[in-house]
Amino acid sequence: MNCARLPLRLSTVVLILSFSALHSLPAQTTNTAPHQDARIGAVIQSIGQAKHISQAALSPDGKTVAWSLETRDGSQLRLTDIDNPTKETPIHTEAEATDCSYDSPTWSPDGQWLAYASTCSSSEDNPDQQQIFLWSRKTGQSRQLTHVTGEIDMPAWSPDGRSLAFLFVQNATRTAGALAAMKPWSGVIGEEGAEVQRIAVASVATGALRQVTPANLHVYEFDWSPDSRQMAYIAANPPGENNWWVAHLYIQTVQPTTATQPPPPPQSILDTTQVSGQLHNLQIAVPRWSPDGKQIAFIGGLMSDQGSTGGDIYLIPATGGEPRDITPGRPASVAFLHWISPEVLGITEHVGGGTHITKLNLKSPGDPGSTPGLTLPETIWSSDLVMSISTSHTRNVAFVRTSFEKATEVWAGPLDHLRQITHVNDGLRPLWGKSESIEWTNEGFHVQGWLLYPAHYDPAKKYPLLVYIHGGPSAAVTPRWPEVGYGGVPFSALGYFVFMPNPHGSFGQGEKFARANVRDFGYGDLRDTLAGVDTLEKRFPIDKSREGITGWSYGGFMTMFAVTQTPRFRAAVAGAGISNWQSYYGENSIDQWMIPFFGKSVYDDPAIYAKSSAINFIKNVKTPTLLVVGDRDGECPAPQSFEFWHALRAQGIKTRLVVYPDEGHRFVDPDHRRDVLERALNWFETEMP
Repeated sequence: MNCARLPLRLSTVVLILSFSALHSLPAQTTNTAPHQDARIGAVIQSIGQAKHISQAALSPDGKTVAWSLETRDGSQLRLTDIDNPTKETPIHTEAEATDCSYDSPTWSPDGQWLAYASTCSSSEDNPDQQQIFLWSRKTGQSRQLTHVTGEIDMPAWSPDGRSLAFLFVQNATRTAGALAAMKPWSGVIGEEGAEVQRIAVASVATGALRQVTPANLHVYEFDWSPDSRQMAYIAANPPGENNWWVAHLYIQTVQPTTATQPPPPPQSILDTTQVSGQLHNLQIAVPRWSPDGKQIAFIGGLMSDQGSTGGDIYLIPATGGEPRDITPGRPASVAFLHWISPEVLGITEHVGGGTHITKLNLKSPGDPGSTPGLTLPETIWSSDLVMSISTSHTRNVAFVRTSFEKATEVWAGPLDHLRQITHVNDGLRPLWGKSESIEWTNEGFHVQGWLLYPAHYDPAKKYPLLVYIHGGPSAAVTPRWPEVGYGGVPFSALGYFVFMPNPHGSFGQGEKFARANVRDFGYGDLRDTLAGVDTLEKRFPIDKSREGITGWSYGGFMTMFAVTQTPRFRAAVAGAGISNWQSYYGENSIDQWMIPFFGKSVYDDPAIYAKSSAINFIKNVKTPTLLVVGDRDGECPAPQSFEFWHALRAQGIKTRLVVYPDEGHRFVDPDHRRDVLERALNWFETEMP
């Protein structure tokens, strides 16, 4: 239930419900924007000036980086020479238009072809439909490989270079995954309308296409075997947005695209409900076949969202068997891995609130200091905003770097001698204050978080404090340049201290820390957070009478829960929150995620769900609270926000509920994203003057 991006324009109808002790407004629709503060406009304009690099792929020879640059009209794909970064080549298709999108660059094993997805397809294809293209390094020209209708994701070359596989939802009506807006309820619920993501394989020579995985398995991630004859993949029965938490690891033989017989059935080699040890009932991600074909590495741990990955590294024989944890007790959360050799894994992991890139020798995996690697107080990715790096056959790597101080840029080279390859955001300077990593202890845990100082900080003055709780709960705040949407960073530009803690339940300090909030939602993580606030009040000039709290998804729940547990916060904004875990269980589209965290279903143990439900402590609330949510949110459905708003209203507490039409858990309309930020900023400015 993590949320990465958010809300914004008010020509779109937004439903607003509000109440205060002084007056009451009936439910109404409105297109009236919140009060405009000139500073808010300046902050949003500054954030919007950043050019966003979403992906970077390094050629096998380590000499060229392909990278995708998002623009207002679409996106662009460019090639840059690492040794001569000023040498840059744009990638085009013959049918190029100004509003095309280009993404998912992927190099062939020999480095002579670059596969990518683009909406600049031929006239015979549906408008705005992504297709796979192949760019030739020899000719500099592109050719269209596919002519499909549906959702394309994660293209990957077979090791022999003859095939290209990708995740495919045929005739998709929405993006796969729980963050996208759910389809309006219709028909026989739970039996009709499921959209299944399968693996499709295209012949590079002919373009012939075949879906190779069964229609009754929704695939989330996959990897080719080194001989190109099999695939390892993580999959579950449909609906896909609900069942990732109970997915199995499968292997399957891949027949040629020219085969006429149906594909052979897959073999499940791992079901975490059937294994013993720490992996029992937990989640798996990032399957990677070893170069010798003998075993498969993967990440296993307690994870609340697909794509938000963290855990230990496990190895399992490619023929099946008991998985083996090779990093037990590691004080970090591994998020990405790749094989460097049959004996060495390259890993990227959360450490504290930063990122660590290193190698892991399988002969001595318990010695984290043997290869120190590179630690960055930043966020990195190479594809789809997932913490990862792109590697080559040489020592070179490539990835996108961003921090609170710098917007996205591509860096590449050896880890010990990285160079900045792009300079699209060099001229940007943050309007917000400096950042600092804050550490404290609470109840035996070492806890970390990030503090942003107020812009133009003067230690002789006192400033308000805003606490921003991240989503998840299995996630972590790592430094990154903000997007136009909801988050804590913009408040710093308006003169707030902004505190972004990583309390227990977060990634960054190992599995014991990540599992510390199991059957304890809201309690220990809130105590961690309040202990962090106590630490800040002792060190910084914070006005204790002007402290607020906010968050999205699990952070929205924590905001709702916090105001029922303490009167400390003067104002609150809860985005896509959860007020009642008991009713939530029957309302959401992803109930499978709850069993690992609560131990049992709500029907088997209602008391554990009631214990963490903010609605059961509603009489304690004194804090004015703004609530915002999308009307088609399947992760944290709108009725949860309605329930909290209704209860506050009944108690005479000032509150307002804003519901955004056609939005899921991750808002996509730029106007809605902007509007949420504006409303929240104005709410705190009004309630914490």
